[in-house]
Formats: sequence, C-alpha cells, structure tokens
Amino acid sequence: MSLNKSVFEENESSVRSYCRKYPVVFEKAKGSYIYDTDGNKYLDFLAGCGALNYGHNNDEIKGAVIDYLMGDNIAHAMDMYTEAKAEFIETFKTEILDKRDLKYRIMFCGSTGTNAVEAALKLCRKNKKRSNIVAFMGAFHGMTLGSLALTTDRTSRDGAGVSLDNVTFIPYESGFHTKLDSLDYLETILLDDHSGVEKPAAVIVETVQAEGGIYVASVEWLKILEKICHDNDILLVVDDIQVGCSRTGTFFSFERAGIKPDMVTLSKSIGGYGFPMSLLLIRDELDIWKPAEHNGTFRGNQVAFVAAKKAIEYNVKHDLNADVTRKGGIVKDFVEKNILPLSEDISLRGIGLIWGIDFGKLANGGEIAHSIADKCFEKKMIIERAGRGDSVLKILPPLTISDEELKQGLEIILEAVKETL
Repeated sequence: MSLNKSVFEENESSVRSYCRKYPVVFEKAKGSYIYDTDGNKYLDFLAGCGALNYGHNNDEIKGAVIDYLMGDNIAHAMDMYTEAKAEFIETFKTEILDKRDLKYRIMFCGSTGTNAVEAALKLCRKNKKRSNIVAFMGAFHGMTLGSLALTTDRTSRDGAGVSLDNVTFIPYESGFHTKLDSLDYLETILLDDHSGVEKPAAVIVETVQAEGGIYVASVEWLKILEKICHDNDILLVVDDIQVGCSRTGTFFSFERAGIKPDMVTLSKSIGGYGFPMSLLLIRDELDIWKPAEHNGTFRGNQVAFVAAKKAIEYNVKHDLNADVTRKGGIVKDFVEKNILPLSEDISLRGIGLIWGIDFGKLANGGEIAHSIADKCFEKKMIIERAGRGDSVLKILPPLTISDEELKQGLEIILEAVKETL
C-alpha cells in the first residue's frame, strides 16, 4: 500500500534531494534491488553513493550483526577498549594493511567521511605548522567547512555562508579539462619565490574523481605527485572515501600506482552494511595528537566494527577485487559497443565498478543526462549524475551485483539513451 508522501513534504527540510529524483516510498532492499511500498523493485546503480559495496542486507554481514545484537553486547563505547574494536583492528591490519606492506595507525573519526577529512587537515597542519592545502579542481571532499573548502562545485560552496580559505586549487591531470601540465604547475608554484602561494602542509587527492565526473588519474601522474610531495616536505593525503573498499578493483584505489600516501581517509563501505563509520590512516610518526584533540560521540559504533570486520572477511573470502575487475570489463565492453556508437560526442571513463558516461559535449548535455536518468527510473532503475553540469551518468552498482543484473542494468541505460537521443 502506498504511503502518503505528505508527511515528508510538510515536515522535512527542503534540503532533501534524492527523494526528489526518486519520488516513491521505499520499504525493503536485498542484494542489488530496492523495493517500494507498492512492491515494485528497482535495480540499484547508486549503492548508497558507494556505502553499499557489499549490497543490501548482505547475508554474511547481517548474520554477524544479528548475533552480536542478540548477545546484548555493547553498542556504544566512545573510544573505550572493546572486543568488537579489537577484532576489527586485528582483521583490518592482518587482511588489509599487512598484505600490502602498509604501516598505518588507525584513527576512528566518527560517523561520516567528512569527519575523517577534517581530522586529516588538522593533523597535516599540526605536523607541518603550515595552514595551506593544495586540492584539485573537480574535487569533492565533504560538506563541513574544512572539507568544503577543498570541494569545488559552486552549489556546495555557496551553501557555506562564510569564506572558504587556506586552500590552493590546481587542475587535475592534464588532458581532462586543461592542456596545462598540472604537476609542472605545482612544482612551479612551490619553487618560485614570487608565486604568491604559501607552501602547503599537504596535497589531498582522489585517485578517481567521482563526483567530479569519473576521472581516473594515471599511474604515472600519481607517482610524480607522490615524488613532488616527498621532495618538498609536503604530506600526501588520499581521499578513498568513495572509491576505496575495492570499488576500483583493489582495496585501496592507490594500489595500482604503487604509492604509499602519508594519510588515507576511508568511510562509506568500510562500515560494511551501510553503518556510519570513518577512519583516518596515519603514518606512525605523524600521529602526534594529544588525547581527545579530535573526537566524536559516535567514533565507538560497535555494531559498525562488527559489520566492518565481517565485510573484510567477505571481501577476502570471495576474492572481490578480481571479481570487480572482471565486471568492470563487462561495463566497458557493453558501453563501447552499444552506447558510444550512438554519438561521437559521448565518452566513457572509469575503472572497476565506477564508470561515467559523459554527455557533456552534446548540446544541453546536462539536460540529456537528466532525461536519461529519469527514463532509467521509469524503467525501475536507480542511477544518478555527476560532473560539470551534471552531464555524466554515473554507474555505481553494488560490487556483489551478478553478471545478469549488471547486464540488465546496462540494457536499461541503452534503452534510455536511445529514447532520449
């Protein structure tokens, strides 16, 4: 039976957004599908904006959570010692960090990704005693003021209500939106005593700009960026909040480049089941916090620890990285063979199971992408847009999606594109 949506429209803030794109009342979810109150099922190519890499109500993770709750185990403990936290730390260290020869301290930041970014900014500035941060055009790092200062889309920044300072923006890798060699430019402003740019404490980068339009930085570019940072006593921070946790086909998105950032932010799918959780990974010598210098009430979400531990075990047990890489090939082949030939002005970018079909070169590309997303929803599929002018259709399904479901979703996109064009 349909639920009257007036309870939301009359009482909830106008800031709500996704419900405007998908104006039905959802009730249940399983695997790659979400069900509304009328019993319709929708194929999910949004996956909680990357928070549901393991799908909806993953049975293995759910079982561990239910067992923990049924035992009346502690659910909230600030940053006190608990068995659940110890087991997560041991599993994360053994299965993720040690296998990649990564030596990081783990900081539990609270419930959101932006909190991890804020913690990284504070700690970089504390270590280097400099205030400036270098970020990239097209970046999205969060909606609190420090993170928002690193974020470039005008709508988000306009919401701040105050000046957003202490950040220098440079272009992302050349060839995407500029012919300028961005890293040559970075070296120039660092070395030129008349550049007018204060030496930064850190450079923060998404190895794949997700909200910026699905731009995948090259291995060579990332390696050079790391070298510039190290040569100039600047910390390198990788924001892996959306594209970490195997989204790109490796647990950390930077693994393909063989680099080792000074700090890494994680959130979204690190919580395993859609539970709020965020981490900051810190090189040992940089962990100079005083006790409680950065804290948060929900940094001790024990249920998230349980789900996160089980998610890592699931990831390893099912060799998720290899499966994601294989499925990424399915997406690439399908779009290249069936959608790109429809117009020479359509392009494709992506890696693993994050892809963007870019309509930005078409006249009214944003409106076209909007129409395609709407048609996909009419065909019982949830998908969103990203990038400049929201002209990029963003493919972001659960990593556990079956081949059949993935191909079904791609067929829906193809139908919607044909109908729109």
